[in-house]
Amino acid sequence: MNVLVLNCGSSSIKYQLLEMCENPEVRAKGIVERIGLSVGCLAHKNDRNEKFETETEVPNNTVGIKLVLDALIDKDHGVIESLDEIKAVGHRVAHGGEYFTQSVVLDDDAIGKIEACCDLAPLHNPAHLLGMRAILDVLPQVPQTAVFDTSFHQSMPASSYMYPLPYKLYEQYKIRRYGFHGTSHKFVAEKACRLLDLNMNEKKIITCHLGNGASITAIKNGKSVDTSMGFTPVEGLMMGTRTGDLDLGALLFIMEKENLSVSEANSFINKKCGTNGFSEISSDMRDLEAEADKGNERAQLTLDMYAHRVKKYIGAYAAVMNGVDLIIMTGGIGENSYDTRRMVLSEMSYLGVEFNNEINQGLKGKDTVLSMPDSKVKVMTITTNEELVIAMDTVRLVFGE
Repeated sequence: MNVLVLNCGSSSIKYQLLEMCENPEVRAKGIVERIGLSVGCLAHKNDRNEKFETETEVPNNTVGIKLVLDALIDKDHGVIESLDEIKAVGHRVAHGGEYFTQSVVLDDDAIGKIEACCDLAPLHNPAHLLGMRAILDVLPQVPQTAVFDTSFHQSMPASSYMYPLPYKLYEQYKIRRYGFHGTSHKFVAEKACRLLDLNMNEKKIITCHLGNGASITAIKNGKSVDTSMGFTPVEGLMMGTRTGDLDLGALLFIMEKENLSVSEANSFINKKCGTNGFSEISSDMRDLEAEADKGNERAQLTLDMYAHRVKKYIGAYAAVMNGVDLIIMTGGIGENSYDTRRMVLSEMSYLGVEFNNEINQGLKGKDTVLSMPDSKVKVMTITTNEELVIAMDTVRLVFGE
């Protein structure tokens, strides 16, 4: 059974076609970029490891979706003979607001609620809706689902998600903590518990999704009880280009001194700060580690700042849950940067963590226990796969499997 997974942005469409069987396989994946510009492009790779790229006009998402579908059935680099072989389409959706606590099959009601969340995610939800409507135009009979970055965090108590603002702002505008990366946090927690033969519903787990965007979640008895990202993905950890936690007074001070408009300030905290802005080197952890190895003090300080903030959140969430049984590192940095893992997880004996740096050193992209056998708290690196989660939820919702 083939499921198409889409992550539609305002100017790009990322996709994967997965064959959902006992051992799911990615049959093709790629990206359409520069939608709406004079020349768009498609980069496509199939399961024979053949790559195909083309440039053409892509004025809108409907044309972009058609470009994806044409690539999947192309006689040379395609992987299916007919679009009839696509049995369902799953969409990654950034924001489900307070409407969605789980993934859903798309119908008029669900689409209307996703549209109602556009104010909360103005850069993402409108683009997702364009993708959904494009599929309706091109494959009107194929069922579609929406899998939300925010839904897993809807279990947080009000004491976690409310901000100390006048309550009417929550009532009028739904300003609160929503959290993101929920699909990944849930997936890696379930996967780790399965590998360790633990009952997730009886454990206290801290999941660290560390990539260019990064967040940490406290999971108690199978439910998210706190998470570092907030009303937007800017809050929380230091990230590739986002500030993370920042004194609001400092932002107002900068806006006044630099004469920044609200739009410019929004761009500043989202695109010009974080590891890239502070280091003035790169948003890529690999570049920073290479520079630090050469003796670059700013690069080393950037790495130290990053690890300090991750460690601080782990301690805070252990306090929130009155302990922790399992700490998970995932995402591009969490899975591959053994130096970051060492800096974060060393010197946590107060918490019951006995970190095994001998196993950690050099380890990349593998599901592995990183704690000593007698460690009271288990530590693991777990590979995430958000596209697979979307495909699995789609199969479950559409076919009941």
